[in-house]
Amino acid sequence: MQTNDLHIELPPSKSISNRWLIINHIAGNPFVLRNLSPADDTQLLQTLLGQLNRGTSTHFHCHNAGTVARFLLALLAVTPGRWTLGGDERLKRRPFAPLIDTLRSMGCAIQCLEEEGCLPVQIDGYLPQRKMATIDPTASSQFVSALLLIGPLLPQGITLTLTDRPASRPYIDMTLAVLNQAGIETSVSANRRVYRVSPLPATGLRKHLSVAIERDWSSASYVYAAAALRPDLRLRMPGLAATGSTQGDKVAAQIFEHLGVHTREVRSPYRANVRSITVQGSGQHDNVLEHNFIDCPDLLPAVLVACAALGMRARLRGIKNLRLKESDRIEALRQELGKMGARITHTPTEVRLAPCVLRPAAPVSTHGDHRLAMAFGVLTLLYPDLVIEEPETVTKSFPDYWTQLDAIRKAASGIPRQSLLP
Repeated sequence: MQTNDLHIELPPSKSISNRWLIINHIAGNPFVLRNLSPADDTQLLQTLLGQLNRGTSTHFHCHNAGTVARFLLALLAVTPGRWTLGGDERLKRRPFAPLIDTLRSMGCAIQCLEEEGCLPVQIDGYLPQRKMATIDPTASSQFVSALLLIGPLLPQGITLTLTDRPASRPYIDMTLAVLNQAGIETSVSANRRVYRVSPLPATGLRKHLSVAIERDWSSASYVYAAAALRPDLRLRMPGLAATGSTQGDKVAAQIFEHLGVHTREVRSPYRANVRSITVQGSGQHDNVLEHNFIDCPDLLPAVLVACAALGMRARLRGIKNLRLKESDRIEALRQELGKMGARITHTPTEVRLAPCVLRPAAPVSTHGDHRLAMAFGVLTLLYPDLVIEEPETVTKSFPDYWTQLDAIRKAASGIPRQSLLP
């Protein structure tokens, strides 16, 4: 059976949504934000910013949302008042020291209430006069983005120097793109180590500007993985675009080409700015995949699981920061794929997968991680009896994931799955 153009509805990008929410807040909410992400993280940030606007509480609980906590930490540090910022136990173990240290060097008063360099913290917020700052960006690009986003609030803006190459650099580029779209001037040095953000214009920003959030390329990686495992289908993702996208994870199209998935960008004949991405597996793939994920770590779970299902060998580098996410994603992937017969080894800098034939039997633990739930969920297209524990974790970034995956499963139901196994 050939199923043409099964439409898969991706959520809007939560990364872009969260940046626009911060910018809209610091500028006095002049923008009309359309198509905001329904993800838990974005909904949480909206709630906490509303709490800050209304002054209903001085305590901000960020659950396990690292982006929300880092953006709010920087924002509260330059917002007059006394605040406390905390989160779940996993969030308390995630790194915050570089951001805390940089804010302190600018004159901000931040006290760690339990372990130094970690949440929870007490903040005595005030508007610092210093514009120069330096930060170590190797643990997270979110430290850099958090500081750039508060730059327009500072009287002289901010000049931020990076001590090393940042992790996930495309997310910093995304932050600059959003600032520029909002009407805030930015610049970057030739070596990409010094970033400058100007203060808010004296006349303010353009009011009532309508901003539409683009669809999420990170979420698209699971659709690509589905196409790799079920080449009998052609899947279309309306509203997703590679041309003009600020998202670094659009590199998924290039990576999954090695797994036999071909990409076509389609422009609407009726609306010039509306595009979609259509993907279809060829049933043919490389024997070996090698890729450095330093700029696109969120893609690795879907890629590694798909490689294992296809019986490929893989050597994936740039994995250091994957240990610092909602779970230790490298160890979790090793454990769960290992239960299925995959042979995975890893060092601090790379993970290797040997060719294997998966034999899923035991339930898959998601380790409380939305990206693991979605990556392993794709395997149910080949192994419908596979049980994914804590499936509700997907609401952190893709609330409608299981509905969309079920649509793919139903479309593929007429194909004998045995013919698609390696």
